[in-house]
Amino acid sequence: MRFIDEVKIEVRAGNGGSGCTSFRREKYIPKGGPDGGDGGRGGHVEFVASGNKNTLQELYLRKRLIAKNGQGGMGSDCHGKYGEDIIMEVPIGTMVRDEDGNLLADLSEEGESYILARGGEGGLGNARFATSTNRAPRYSQSGTEGEQGIRHLELKLMADVGLLGLPNAGKSTLLARISNARPKIADYPFTTIKPKLGQVFMDDGDGFVVADIPGLIEGAHEGRGLGTRFLRHIERTAVLLHLVDACCEDGKCVKDQINEIEAELKGYGRALWDKPRVLVLNKADALLDDEKEEALAAAREKGLPVFVISAVSGEGVKMLLHRIYDRVLEMRQLAKEAGKQEV
Repeated sequence: MRFIDEVKIEVRAGNGGSGCTSFRREKYIPKGGPDGGDGGRGGHVEFVASGNKNTLQELYLRKRLIAKNGQGGMGSDCHGKYGEDIIMEVPIGTMVRDEDGNLLADLSEEGESYILARGGEGGLGNARFATSTNRAPRYSQSGTEGEQGIRHLELKLMADVGLLGLPNAGKSTLLARISNARPKIADYPFTTIKPKLGQVFMDDGDGFVVADIPGLIEGAHEGRGLGTRFLRHIERTAVLLHLVDACCEDGKCVKDQINEIEAELKGYGRALWDKPRVLVLNKADALLDDEKEEALAAAREKGLPVFVISAVSGEGVKMLLHRIYDRVLEMRQLAKEAGKQEV
């Protein structure tokens, strides 16, 4: 299945059914009066955030969401049926924008819903217009048109921690070690071609979600390589794990690797550059003691927390997880307090 995180779709709600103009007709009752029923409401087009979805592929293939019209009213005070609603499940983190790019909805919680297009109201039948002075109204209302338009959908994954680094830094290996995710792992660049989510479970039964972002290259913030399409998926994270190949297998020293990723974060904007970041020197199992010290010295010049680990052997991983978990809990508490203040 392809990972689709941007879609443009047409939405069209159903039109409301027309009211009915009708009069009661019964034997021996020559003046039965008006009995025209109301028309039914047109169907809505609605999204519901669901953890069962992780891509917008279904909408990418469908292109259009067109709800059914409401049924017209009938005689004998029979009202028309409502048009059937279209209710689509979308991944948590789906953002809905109009044609001008204005944000209409950000479905960031399980079960959160948004109506993209409202169905038209059904028209009133002539029975609704009967009065003491107008006992036989010969008119009824037409139903109104449903809303329609173009909607732009954008998915930003919901994760607590974002893994980023250059190709072959070992992100997929680390994700497989610490979480329930099983990403593709190989000894060549760009084994990750779409974001992966993994759930990390801690000793207390709680945990956090980690997103593995495809390896970045120089100019990613300008769209090169896998570019900004995937950088935005770590905007919602509480902390960034910046993995560095401490063995410098691709010929770039630790300092150069860090600088290259930092340039992309700065270029993308403050949404990423201002996030808390932890430097993780990976592949420690392949380093001599003096090589570890040299890599550590280069990383510490950045003034960020630094950990030395081996995603293959597990060296240093447990200590890293506890540090990250503490940070995630801290950010959750801050978000909770901010929510209370808004209320």
